[in-house]
Amino acid sequence: MRVLERGHILESLAEYSRTGLEGEGRFVLVSGEAGVGKSTLLDEFELASPDARWFHGACDGLSTPRPLGPLLDVAGQVGGELSKQFRDGAPRDELFATVLRELDRPGTLTVLAIEDIQWADESTLDLLRFLGRRVRDVSVLIIATYRDDSLAPSDPLRIVLGDLATQRTTRRVSVAPLSEQAVAELAVDSSLEPGELFRLTGGNPFFVTEVVRSGSGPIPPSARDAVLARVAQLSDAARDAVQVAALVGTRVDAPLLDAVCGASPNALDELVSSGVLVSDAGSLRFRHEITRLAVEQEVPAHRRRPIHASILAALVAAGCEDEARLAHHAEGADDHERALAFASRAGRRAADLASHREAAAQYERALRFADGQDGAVVADLCDRFAFEASLIDRFQDAADARERALQLWRQVGNPLREGDTLRRLSSTMWRLCRGRESGEYTKAAVAVLEPLGPTAELGWAYMSVAGECAAEADFDGGLLAARKAQGIAEQLHLPAVLSDALNAEGNVLAFSGGDWEPRMRRALEVALAAGAAESAGRAYANLYEFYRASMRFAEGEWSYVDGVAFCDEHDIPVYLTCLYGHRTEALVSTGQWDEAVALGRRVLAGTASPINRLTSLVSVGAVLARRGDAAAWDLLDEALEASLGTAETIWIATAGLPRVEAYWLENRLPEAARELEAAYPHAMQCNEWVRGALAAWLRRTGVDLPVPVDRVAEPYRLAATGDVAAAERAWTAVGCPYDAALALFDSGAEPGLREALARFESLGADAAAQATRREMRRRGFRSVPAGARASTRSHPSGLTRREGEVLELICSGHSNAEIAGRLYISAKTVDHHVSAVLAKLGVPSRGEAASEAARLGLVGAAK
Repeated sequence: MRVLERGHILESLAEYSRTGLEGEGRFVLVSGEAGVGKSTLLDEFELASPDARWFHGACDGLSTPRPLGPLLDVAGQVGGELSKQFRDGAPRDELFATVLRELDRPGTLTVLAIEDIQWADESTLDLLRFLGRRVRDVSVLIIATYRDDSLAPSDPLRIVLGDLATQRTTRRVSVAPLSEQAVAELAVDSSLEPGELFRLTGGNPFFVTEVVRSGSGPIPPSARDAVLARVAQLSDAARDAVQVAALVGTRVDAPLLDAVCGASPNALDELVSSGVLVSDAGSLRFRHEITRLAVEQEVPAHRRRPIHASILAALVAAGCEDEARLAHHAEGADDHERALAFASRAGRRAADLASHREAAAQYERALRFADGQDGAVVADLCDRFAFEASLIDRFQDAADARERALQLWRQVGNPLREGDTLRRLSSTMWRLCRGRESGEYTKAAVAVLEPLGPTAELGWAYMSVAGECAAEADFDGGLLAARKAQGIAEQLHLPAVLSDALNAEGNVLAFSGGDWEPRMRRALEVALAAGAAESAGRAYANLYEFYRASMRFAEGEWSYVDGVAFCDEHDIPVYLTCLYGHRTEALVSTGQWDEAVALGRRVLAGTASPINRLTSLVSVGAVLARRGDAAAWDLLDEALEASLGTAETIWIATAGLPRVEAYWLENRLPEAARELEAAYPHAMQCNEWVRGALAAWLRRTGVDLPVPVDRVAEPYRLAATGDVAAAERAWTAVGCPYDAALALFDSGAEPGLREALARFESLGADAAAQATRREMRRRGFRSVPAGARASTRSHPSGLTRREGEVLELICSGHSNAEIAGRLYISAKTVDHHVSAVLAKLGVPSRGEAASEAARLGLVGAAK
């Protein structure tokens, strides 16, 4: 783990060491809570002070510590007279005088580090006083560390610290917990959510490190053991109180503890002095949430229910109106009736406050206690939970709840709610990339709702019809449905329905090549004016998508910036994730690949519906393919499978064309042709930019399928007519450097290919650079630059390091499954590596690859 936010302390210690080297010693008191990194700080400082003499001593956390234990440690390191005096049982004053002489070496800095002086015995405390009063004229830096979170008011160390503080040579350093930003840096390569990790650990480096390393649960055994070891030292009364406190929550009112378990002031003082609790603004709180959780988990099961019941009774008696808190304790007490009532009210309140994660959690809790309730009550709870779950991108949970609600609404005979649930299921299935089911639910919703006359539910159902028509290129049908929805919205004065209907019309116009922008902007304006947060989030996401899809990056920047801020402020992760996904596409197009991969991986590591994963899968997969990383195939394979599930042309084309490029980069032209033929009918129904990309890849791979020149975007049209210089300028003008380099590649002329090669290399597009060299050699150009990665250059057949490893295992007779196990990669990735090896060796089978490797003497080249 990296050491963060300690630079200023290290600089201070370095300054004190310079003063000590000049003969004016310093005594530095380093304080901080347990696990904050005091020992790590000393290790870092020692590494930065290679010319100093270092001696280390430590106090024992024992019930009866060693007298002068730190000095005994130092004697073992110094040897000589000090060690002899210990063996001979010299008086304490002689030992003190000797250690002071040993520390003083003029012209050389000596550092004496004594750790954990909160456990110091009386003689060691006297040693600290002795050294603190005499360090001024000695070439020494004394560093004493202690925990400031476990000192009782009467602890003898407090008196010593006060005495040392009066000395001119004493300096104090406080080591604070890490900030949320530093915690995020430490968690960057994990799947942990930084904000939650910070809340859990309070920024304590030990807890952060242990949680990140465990990667499994919120409380790794090492952290739990550290907490429980401290709790075990408490008195029986304090242990009883802290167990109740852990079930109360992070913040604890002393009167509540007293009401529940009769916690005495002495017990509370003990909890504070031990560092388990902190007295803060008139109440008590756990210093770290991880401490509370560790204690909570240790409360025996048979004690939990009565404790929760007592807490609930005390809260109700005190007039508590916090339904979320009451619901928590009602659930812990297994009080079904009150858990259902409190959780239902808490869910509605959270939803009103746009706290959608909390609302979903409360409705989920209510449903756990809803058995035996009236069918309409349960169905309504299912719908409420599903709505909140959909806003936080938990669409499988939403689908399960809505299918249950649908059955219940049918049973109770409420066709309006039945129809509304059907149309919401349509949207849910679309998010889950289950396109055919989505269409079936849309038709069923309209069939149920139309006989009921104009309603908001019917307006939204027509919006779903418009979306499906647009995806199927039935643009007339899509416009008709969208305008039907607008008519209902205007008739019934429903601004949210109107916004979504305008949004639907904008979608149809975007897919058909019409002027989508006015409708989409109007959809956003209506939603914002009406306070319709979900509709506004949808409008922001679609606006940014269409700006990006038409390569209007600068024009559309406002929709991304404002949209992210809006969705974050209103807690709408589903559209926030959608915006992030389209951002990865824009970053890839504009050559910002590192940023695209970082953001895409963040999306993929979080909670995202299949449809929201798609854009990031394609973006990260495309970048990895251009960099020659076969890990791209796992992403591109998942993207293709999801896109086929949507049954929508735009998604199938979006996932298919990057696969064509990836195969082409690996010189696997038959596979590229197969992918092109599969993507062709879908891409032809998309906008001019997608059709243009289709035409370009048809040309590069030699696949003979028609794409009219007048139906592609300008840069592609210029390239198709042979004006590659103009095409390059057009791509550069819209800010797409990789596409500009591809235009130069398409020239086939030596200057264009050499310039393309240089640009690919500057972008880090190793695979594209290799493809360019391959083309230059094919055309017979001389002096082809050998700028490939060192691992690829060193291999006689241009295999990457990983491909060389795969070839070695092929030659050893291993199957693909065995290779996957040996290299710790997926079987699909192995399949792609094997195909790339066969293509580069120019052989059709594994057996011939082994023979060719033996003939060329390649066995061992990967080692």
